Amino acid sequence: MAMKLAFFVLLTISTSAFFSSALPNDVNWWCDKTPNPEPCKHFMSGKHQKYGLIMGKSDFRKVAVQLAMERALTAESHTKWLGQKCRNEKERAAWADCVSLYEDTILQLNQTLDPTTKCTDFDAQTWLSTALTNLETCHAGFMELNASDYMLPLMSNNVTKLISNTLAINNGSSSPVDSYKKGFPTWVKRGDRKLLQTAAPRPNIVVAQDGSGNYRTIKAAIDAAAKRSGSGRFVIRIKRGVYRENIEIDNKMKNIMLVGDGMKYTIITGSRSVGGGSTTFKSGTVIVTGSGFIARGITFRNTAGPQNHQAVALRSSSDLSVFYQCGFEGYQDTLYTHSQRQFYKECYIYGTVDFIFGNAAVVFQNCMIYGRRGMKGQQVTITAQGRTDSNQNTGISIQNSRIMAASDLKPVLSSFKTYLGRPWKQYSRTVFLKNYIDSLVDPAGWLEWDGNFALNTLYYGEYRNFGPGSSTSRRVKWRGYRVITNPNEASRFSVANFIAGRSWLPGTSVPFHSGL
Repeated sequence: MAMKLAFFVLLTISTSAFFSSALPNDVNWWCDKTPNPEPCKHFMSGKHQKYGLIMGKSDFRKVAVQLAMERALTAESHTKWLGQKCRNEKERAAWADCVSLYEDTILQLNQTLDPTTKCTDFDAQTWLSTALTNLETCHAGFMELNASDYMLPLMSNNVTKLISNTLAINNGSSSPVDSYKKGFPTWVKRGDRKLLQTAAPRPNIVVAQDGSGNYRTIKAAIDAAAKRSGSGRFVIRIKRGVYRENIEIDNKMKNIMLVGDGMKYTIITGSRSVGGGSTTFKSGTVIVTGSGFIARGITFRNTAGPQNHQAVALRSSSDLSVFYQCGFEGYQDTLYTHSQRQFYKECYIYGTVDFIFGNAAVVFQNCMIYGRRGMKGQQVTITAQGRTDSNQNTGISIQNSRIMAASDLKPVLSSFKTYLGRPWKQYSRTVFLKNYIDSLVDPAGWLEWDGNFALNTLYYGEYRNFGPGSSTSRRVKWRGYRVITNPNEASRFSVANFIAGRSWLPGTSVPFHSGL
């Protein structure tokens, strides 16, 4: 009898041990549900006391973000230490980008974890998407400057895989239910809507080259704004003039608004470029990272020219940023919609190669988009969307706009083919909804990036466009391309659903349409 009892106890223990490895509160069980289970298991092993018992998906999601944060902090420290290893200016330029990008990645992960942040699942997916985009941008800087052979292997880590895991866990938790109010997504607050719609909003600071304002340069005004107390809306009026400055509004400077005298009259211009030794990330004439940024009535210009390749007029990494009645002038890579949620209304955008690009969740409404004449042998590609993970909630949505040839391209249209876009990254996602498309666009519509790369995994869609270049009868036959016929599918890319516009745009006073 004693032997039977001992056998029963042993069998019970063995059976319990067997099933415990498959129970939902076991780390390995949860790690196996992610795209990258091995680093998940490796870094979580033996840390049950630290992370506690995992009782469900929400527990595991929190633990996964905590783990990504810990490894990102380690990677940031290591990256800073690697600065002494840089052998030349190109490596140092790319390295400097990586340091700031890791700092911002930690900020995104931290606000996802912060219990005091009113963070929806959609917010979390946006910030996690940005964190992943930051690391991809770090890598890209070394590649585009041909400086990847030495430094990149020294920076190798698993942070990208761990963030990808958090995106997979969080994806599908909820979708925003949103709409527009007075022509703007509802995340634009009522007060900001009024500022955008008021003919002359009351400024906190005035910039004027003739000395009639508080400052003569925009940089001086930004420096003054950085010293303000609090983080409420701060309006800087920029009087007419051509301002030859490079401006950066960092992530500590929230809710800055720049108001010009109109895109024809207030112009900020620079000429940084990859050809001139900058990374694309740092080539912007104006760079904005601080959340809640608004610009109205200004042209952002980069004059480096097509021969200097990537040369950004404006780069926005600002969450909940709005650009109303602004101009963006450049050639290759004019407008870098790098990351986060962005909205562009009644803007004019000029360029040649990939001139609207990046990995934000961005909507353009009622804009004028002009292809320009580039270098001999170049093709005009309007978009190059950079989604690297199928769980990122990012993409480019262009609605109720006009796709036209600029005055320098019109006489030579037969020498320059124009395409709606090409896939910069594996899961590139772009849609054109109810736009006028002129005859400059090639019947194929879209262009390959490199052979068959991404043609099966991209998402390119067209819905109810019109005009001589809008026919879809001869469009590409890629698996990832579709002519959208279902309004419900098209509405996924509206301001309401794609950038949760109802929750933030009303405050900016910029008019928007929440649906299609």
